[in-house]
Amino acid sequence: MRRRIPPLAALLALSVLTPWAGSTAAAATSRATALQTLSGAMSSGMRAAGRSSGAYVLNLSTGQALFSDNAGVGRLPASVQKLYTTSTALLKFGPQGTLGTSVLGVGQMQGQTFTGTLYLRGGGDPTFGSAAFADAAYGTGASVQRLAGQLIAATGIHALRGSIVADESMFDSLRGTPATGYRPSVYVEGELSALAFNRGWADSYGSTYFAHPALESGQRLAAALRAAGVQVRASTPIRTGVTPAGAQVLTTLHSPSMASLVALTNAPSDNFFAETLLKDLGARFGTSGTTTAGAGVVAQTVATTFGLRPRFNDGSGLSGYDRTTPYDIVSLLRQQSGNRAFTASLAVAGRTGTLEHELQGTYAQGRCRGKTGTLTNASNVVGYCQARDGDTLAYALLMNNIDPNYAHPIQNQMEIALARYDG
Repeated sequence: MRRRIPPLAALLALSVLTPWAGSTAAAATSRATALQTLSGAMSSGMRAAGRSSGAYVLNLSTGQALFSDNAGVGRLPASVQKLYTTSTALLKFGPQGTLGTSVLGVGQMQGQTFTGTLYLRGGGDPTFGSAAFADAAYGTGASVQRLAGQLIAATGIHALRGSIVADESMFDSLRGTPATGYRPSVYVEGELSALAFNRGWADSYGSTYFAHPALESGQRLAAALRAAGVQVRASTPIRTGVTPAGAQVLTTLHSPSMASLVALTNAPSDNFFAETLLKDLGARFGTSGTTTAGAGVVAQTVATTFGLRPRFNDGSGLSGYDRTTPYDIVSLLRQQSGNRAFTASLAVAGRTGTLEHELQGTYAQGRCRGKTGTLTNASNVVGYCQARDGDTLAYALLMNNIDPNYAHPIQNQMEIALARYDG
């Protein structure tokens, strides 16, 4: 028989259960209010942005979609495109992978004199250049001075009797992207080459370019060897060419880790790094060191690994042909949320990168990190926000056919609403 609960015990049980039920109802009401507040702020922002915009917000902690507005419509990604390029680079090379610039030789050492030809073979390292430039621009990098020092340490060379050949053949010779007619441009922020020296800049501002970036690298190697005490005659022939198959590797200078290169790409939104990494992907994992081959590697990797099919034409997002949807971006962010090298590469609101001067002094400062994308007719911001309740929200705000100066304040208010979400 079922035991009968005495009236007093029943009252005690009711007194315990009733507050619990009340607190559950209150929590549900609070969540509904928080969602309504967030939806109102996001909807207001999207109305201000206009009909050529879309947005999507996903609570990664619960899996709940919190907001969606034209989330499946493709938009110009602008520099948000870099997230696909850098995600692929991290997957293919690994976060600790590096790019190598090598010196090879055809000839022989007689005592401390090398007689023959030294080949400087580029490996697509976007940081290669002078120590002063790399330190000022990146705080790290692969310098020609260090390469010269490694060569001396590895071979004991004190004199060169022969020639130097600079080899940029890992990439094609096109210096720009589809958006620039493959010509050098201030928008590319350098000259694309497997052996670019100081990004191909002839000055520290990028206002002029070397006529022949690979040849400049060869000449700088000769100068670095002389500065280190190696006898390299002024009449030493220095030219460009291709390293023969039988050349012996004498030393290799490695780039910073791929995780570092990706951070140097995403946070400041560096077009030169993104386009160089794209050609690296094409050279290593595709058919050739070209923009087209690299874009093919990214497209295939993003499709097979993440199940996404945006439209790719370059690595940086300069092209007007690129397209992606807010849903695609948030899906990528969701799948990459546990990838420390990826998440650490993003700019932090009010503190670093392209978000350094956005959201300062607001509740979103330090709580949101992400990637911006700006063209003359597009302004996008995507990323992660830690909400007030501790949940992590992934978001994509893609605004096209809009003045970026008009869009930024709208996006800021939307990101503040995301950070204040207390569901």
